[in-house]
Amino acid sequence: MDEKINTKKDTVKDKPAQNSSGRLVVDGYITIIAGPCAIESRAQLDGIAALIKESGLKYLRGGAYKPRTSPYSFQGLERKGLEYIKEIAEKYDLKAVTEVTDADKVDIVAEYVDVLQIGTRNMSNFALLKKVGKVVNEMKKSVILKRGWGSTIKEWLLAVEYITSQGHAEVVLCERGIRTFEPYTRFTLDLSAVPVIKKLSRLPIIIDPSHAVGQSDLVVPMSRAAIAVGADGLIVEVHTDPEKALCDGQQALNAHQTKEMLTQIEYIAKFFGRKIR
Repeated sequence: MDEKINTKKDTVKDKPAQNSSGRLVVDGYITIIAGPCAIESRAQLDGIAALIKESGLKYLRGGAYKPRTSPYSFQGLERKGLEYIKEIAEKYDLKAVTEVTDADKVDIVAEYVDVLQIGTRNMSNFALLKKVGKVVNEMKKSVILKRGWGSTIKEWLLAVEYITSQGHAEVVLCERGIRTFEPYTRFTLDLSAVPVIKKLSRLPIIIDPSHAVGQSDLVVPMSRAAIAVGADGLIVEVHTDPEKALCDGQQALNAHQTKEMLTQIEYIAKFFGRKIR
């Protein structure tokens, strides 16, 4: 590959479109985004949002459109899910985060949420990247770009430029594990990506331990490791009743595990002079 990647002197973080109060990642803080893999109902999301608010967090995640490997798996509530997350996020004074899966849905999704997420399957969907870049720049929203499960760091950073070529909205990278020969965990969480990204750019980077390991009992230790290695935040799956979840319940934290995770990473964050938000 001969493509050039922007250096530290020319990146999104150097030219923010928002002030610090409206940004997903703020210097001195660890941003925690939590919520269910999929929005299943108003009652389900309301209960989880109440837990997140009680925990002192600010960002509620929840999938309305769910790209699934199997066509027989739950695909999400779509527009109704967007309505639920907007309503409930406003009720608890939280910021809403959801995934956008198609270029023709970008405008609709952006009407309902504060942060648009691009999943691993769409990291190389260049039409979607450009459309998201245009919309989030115009609407002053943030975007999370997950690493493709078979993508190199260079390919990941080049994908960012499809977004930033449309303006200077806040782009946050998300390492969510890559596919290797190891079958015990769902993917292999590449924590070395954190210092590498910080070396190559000024882009903020968060970690998704839930999709990486695929097992709730491994999410807390990998969250600790992510903060210790310098990640700017986490996006984790949380559910009030994981055993009944319609999507990825085996990797979702329950209320007890969520509190345990926050207690432990807060201790590590303090060591580095940072706070949880």
